[in-house]
Amino acid sequence: MGRTVIVVYRPREGKEKELHTLIRDHVPVLQRIGLATTRPATILRAADGCFVEIFEWASVEAIQKAHSFPEVKEMWAKFSRVCDYECPARLKEFNNLFSEFETIRHPV
Repeated sequence: MGRTVIVVYRPREGKEKELHTLIRDHVPVLQRIGLATTRPATILRAADGCFVEIFEWASVEAIQKAHSFPEVKEMWAKFSRVCDYECPARLKEFNNLFSEFETIRHPV
């Protein structure tokens, strides 16, 4: 059974474009190696510039197994260089009954 997660990335100064590219490629990499379902990720931007990514892991085991893939560890290291992770509850949008975000669309 899949596990849906919400991840919040706060870009470091001057790293927004690089972070956007990493987020765009993140779930397709996980899907290619069987760790994420084929459900497309949803990518949003908060008013403070944070990116919100919502995606579905294939299973709890897939989340744990991800740590054993060098390609995934390398990708996560790149994320760490360009952003900080935030708790979703820290975004002001999540304090509203209906949380609104800018929808991010990737160039084709």
